[in-house]
Amino acid sequence: MSYYEGLAFFTCMLLILAGALVLGYLEKPLRWYGLAASLAIAAMVLGKEPDKLFFFLFFYVWSMGLIWGYKKLRERKGRVVWLYRLFVAGAILPLILCKITALTERSLFGFVGISYLTFRVVQVLIEIYDGVIKQISFAETTAFLLFFPSFCSGPIDRSRRFHTDWERKMPRDEYLELCSIGIQKLLLGAVYKIAIASMAYRWMTQAEMGERWFHWIGVAYSYGIYLFFDFAGYSLMAVGTAYILGVRLPDNFRAPFISKDIREFWDRWHISLSHWFRDFIFTRFIMLSTKKKWFGSRLNRACAGFFINMGIMGIWHGISLPYILYGFYHGALLALTEWYQKKSGFYKKNKDKKWYQIISWFVTMQLVFFGFLLFSGKLFVQE
Repeated sequence: MSYYEGLAFFTCMLLILAGALVLGYLEKPLRWYGLAASLAIAAMVLGKEPDKLFFFLFFYVWSMGLIWGYKKLRERKGRVVWLYRLFVAGAILPLILCKITALTERSLFGFVGISYLTFRVVQVLIEIYDGVIKQISFAETTAFLLFFPSFCSGPIDRSRRFHTDWERKMPRDEYLELCSIGIQKLLLGAVYKIAIASMAYRWMTQAEMGERWFHWIGVAYSYGIYLFFDFAGYSLMAVGTAYILGVRLPDNFRAPFISKDIREFWDRWHISLSHWFRDFIFTRFIMLSTKKKWFGSRLNRACAGFFINMGIMGIWHGISLPYILYGFYHGALLALTEWYQKKSGFYKKNKDKKWYQIISWFVTMQLVFFGFLLFSGKLFVQE
């Protein structure tokens, strides 16, 4: 059984959601039910492969040990930078091993969902360091880490936002309204994933059969459309499922193909990921580089921050040439966009004019879809 694939998963999910509907209608708290459902689904998905189940359990124990251990040290020693960085490095270590050993015959920590679980663990550690998280609940932290709707595909939730839903007892009318929206999202996600993404995949397959240069344009566009509807479909189903379980997961996409520049695109595409990197990598790099006076101007800091931020995002997807190029490609685009919008008098004069916005949108989409072609790895396939 896999997340959001196959009859077995969807049968289990529908049974779980039916139970949630009954509890929500009766105005019973859903937190323990959601935790039990997440544990059961994880056991069913990972239990069929004992080695992956072992790595998952090790990862969970390791991560909880880091969170609890750092919380105690933070209380005793305060904000010790090297200690904080050591624990964050420890949290990232399993993911690093997973990415590196994926290039070999035996993958360590190669269980589904490790990337998204790592984001949650690192975020909790950072917010403990910042003093934002004051108390740690074993059950709540487990529920946050293992929440099954977003276990392997996002969106990436935040612990403090999750805490609000964990603690709340929702009135019937509010729950039914949330549940109604959740069902709509769930059904729309299924249409995205099953119907539209499948059709785009067939277009891509047909385009790949061509031998002329312009067939690459078809591959780029069909792959980009497939990627969006496949991933947005997963995300919508995850959000819809979470709503029915009483958890308001954030939306992950917001009409990205109407973006007029690359910055707007990343504010609309995989929003939870781009905002996570913005808050926990880009912003902290800017703060550190300002403190250390690494750059002579704010613009140079921002450009370097975009390049580093997106480069790390590319490597997070995988240690292979297509992903790394994709990350640095978008880092360069964001840096150039920042420089152009801050320095260009032509941009400042014309940015609000309709003709300029149409041209800007068109150019942005060509850059975006070329990026998808890089990400696909199809340019690097050797016959």
